[in-house]
Amino acid sequence: MRLSFGLEQRLTQKQVLAPRMIQSMEILQLPLQALEERIEQEMSENPVLETADPAAEGPVETVEVENPDSPSESEQELVVDETSNNEEDFERLLDLDQQIPDHFDEQPLTSATRRQEESDRRHDQLANLASPTETLQAALEMQLTELDMVSNLRLMAERIISSLDSNGYLANSLKDLLPPDAGDEEIDLAREALTIVQGLDPAGVGARNLKECLLLQLQPNMAYYDEVKTLISDHLDDLKENRLPAIQRKTGYSIEKIQHTWSAIRRLNPKPGAIYNDSHVAKVTPDVFVDRDEEGQYTVWLEEGDLPPLRISNYYRQRLMSGDATLEEKEYIKRKVNAAQWLIESIEQRRNTLTKVSQAIVNHQTAYLDNGPEYIEPLKMQQIADTVGVHVTTVSRAVDDKWIQTPRGLLSLRRFFVGGTTSADGDEVAWDAVRIKLQELIDGEDKSDPYSDDELVKQLKHHGITVARRTVTKYRKKMGIPSSRQRRDWSAK
Repeated sequence: MRLSFGLEQRLTQKQVLAPRMIQSMEILQLPLQALEERIEQEMSENPVLETADPAAEGPVETVEVENPDSPSESEQELVVDETSNNEEDFERLLDLDQQIPDHFDEQPLTSATRRQEESDRRHDQLANLASPTETLQAALEMQLTELDMVSNLRLMAERIISSLDSNGYLANSLKDLLPPDAGDEEIDLAREALTIVQGLDPAGVGARNLKECLLLQLQPNMAYYDEVKTLISDHLDDLKENRLPAIQRKTGYSIEKIQHTWSAIRRLNPKPGAIYNDSHVAKVTPDVFVDRDEEGQYTVWLEEGDLPPLRISNYYRQRLMSGDATLEEKEYIKRKVNAAQWLIESIEQRRNTLTKVSQAIVNHQTAYLDNGPEYIEPLKMQQIADTVGVHVTTVSRAVDDKWIQTPRGLLSLRRFFVGGTTSADGDEVAWDAVRIKLQELIDGEDKSDPYSDDELVKQLKHHGITVARRTVTKYRKKMGIPSSRQRRDWSAK
């Protein structure tokens, strides 16, 4: 039986749009720190991606290649047009997501899969965390007690341990830990003590720089041991900038071997002492900042952090056009170029969308930023979606796990979305405004003669908040505040 045209169209959309839709939504949803990690991961897996020097480079060019996954001409209208407006394309994708909510399950690469991998990774990290009460120094000193050492060597090792920073690095030189008139014998003793400390767990502790830290973690029986040692010793800067062709020229290793080697390096821990930090609370980094000009207008701007500007490698551009490249190699490069361009465009789209959404939120909540939490206005995501001209799902993903630095402190973007109630005058009043003022009135009441709910209604009206008695009663109960009779009875005890 032939499928209806509508169902055929939806199935075609599922096949063609899913991979890019997934990536676009994932990139938009990532907070700054997670985006930095994602870019680092993508660069390690895609040799076509390079960091660009904005001062030296012109505008990033796109590479026109034939996508092996491109649809037929009859399907073109269902696919994102690379030359069209990114925001409109993204909205079409989100609309499709709403129309076909189960299509992610049919794709080899799903957001659920990525979330599960991330969850597994975090679980492994948490499982290996040290006890919150144990410090790095205490753990290392405990290991020293198990070693047979002469007293002066032990004392020197303890001095080194006490000088380690929170990541396990020895920031000072050995000479700084010795008296100014220390002789060769004392310096040799310090070196021996450092060797002992560097042999303790966690591996890599006691290093004086990143290179030494990574080298200390190598085991001769690990995969690609010789290659890993070479790349760490001589090519860390090239790896950081994803200059794989340069490494290939200098070492003679194939690109594939370099990628496998880099994957092995990424499994090493650059901050071995960090698992012993007293606090395991993740640091919150604001994605958005808001400034107030002399006229009282608020303007938002994005914090790019350490996000590197990305470009397509010139080496692979030339290789793609070269007559020396095999058909298989060209197909490989084409796929990588497409993946790289999708990533670059998704990041730019995230930047534009997050800026527009944040500015719209700030424009709506200027009274809150000017005067404080009790002046927050009721706000729904659909309102911001209508203002910006995007799908409400876009707003939800844009604000998810994002923080904004404001004159009133660091706030979650979701903090600005609050429900409300209709006052007796027909005005919308934010729940937070009612709650804050209600708590303030009850905190300041005469405990021997507390306000009844009717009296609270009058007090709220006096402060410009007109609500019904049943609303006050509902809010009071939600806040866990007893009735006036119970409050009076407790104060009499």
